[in-house]
Amino acid sequence: MTLTPPTAEDPRWQQVLQRDRAADGQFWYAVSTTGIYCRPSCPSRHAKPEHVRLFDKVESARDAGYRPCKRCKPDDAPLWQRQLALIEQACRRIEQAETPPPLDSLAQEAGLSAWHFHRLFKEITGLTPRAYGRAGRAERLRSRLQSGRNVTEAMYDAGYQSSGRFYAEAESVLGMPARQYREGGKRSSIHFALAQCSLGSVLVAQSPLGLCAISLGDDPALLLEELQARFPHAELIGADPGFESTVARVIGFIERPSLGLDLPLDIRGTAFQQQVWEALRRIPPGETISYAELARRIGKPAAVRAVGSACGANALAVAIPCHRVVRTDGDLSGYRWGLPRKRELLLRESAQKEESTP
Repeated sequence: MTLTPPTAEDPRWQQVLQRDRAADGQFWYAVSTTGIYCRPSCPSRHAKPEHVRLFDKVESARDAGYRPCKRCKPDDAPLWQRQLALIEQACRRIEQAETPPPLDSLAQEAGLSAWHFHRLFKEITGLTPRAYGRAGRAERLRSRLQSGRNVTEAMYDAGYQSSGRFYAEAESVLGMPARQYREGGKRSSIHFALAQCSLGSVLVAQSPLGLCAISLGDDPALLLEELQARFPHAELIGADPGFESTVARVIGFIERPSLGLDLPLDIRGTAFQQQVWEALRRIPPGETISYAELARRIGKPAAVRAVGSACGANALAVAIPCHRVVRTDGDLSGYRWGLPRKRELLLRESAQKEESTP
């Protein structure tokens, strides 16, 4: 009778076989026949499991007499941590710069080609460097206008170097002309409708830029009060027959998220919130992610609480799928529209995923 070596039964061994980069820094493995230790993602040829030992700490592998692999350099920080540090540094530079730094300059500071830097920046933050800069500028602009600054002061304080660039971008980032935003959104119009779906009451609202609210609840009146509180000076237009088809598409999407929602969204939030929301939109129906992993994906592994707050600030239920974020242990936690709805959405998406699997 052949006994299975203990290493082969350890779930970490599968991560070694898959050369899982996400496991780097979590554990190390050593090979008795070579006397070296490696990180899980090491590209070297795999040894037989009976010749492999797994260690929770790199110091333990060294204390056991093993030498570091010259190929994967297991004593160095994992690649993803080094990449996060480079992108975090680039983000700080963009945030602090009076004018947007050129892509070539950012890439040179990171020691990467412009193409590689651009791809890595978007992979980690969910935004291109230019979009990240625009989001930061828009956030500063909103803050200055809300504090009572006149439009010209707010424009230059936010980092716009010319009135032409400002007026080309201002309405798209504010959802209305800058002067109108400064006055609290007076004269802006938002179409809305209240309806019913399998999850209860739903409110759908649309600004000139796109859908600005998809809210779920038990009481339609409370959903409308919430919309009025978000846009206290806007003209809310209900009972619009031309808006009915949009509402029907949203409800169809809520019932079956796998269909997708091909409608423009008016996403209003800080640069950080937009990073979180963009990362959420890349999670396929039927899959989930932890708050910690989501924080890592946007390049801010320590910002787990802030990620949770960004999920809670989301005003577009299902379209920005914050219901797909769960605790590290897989349990459900906070959802703006109630845990029963979160549970039902996840069950529904899981079932729809199984239906579509050949």
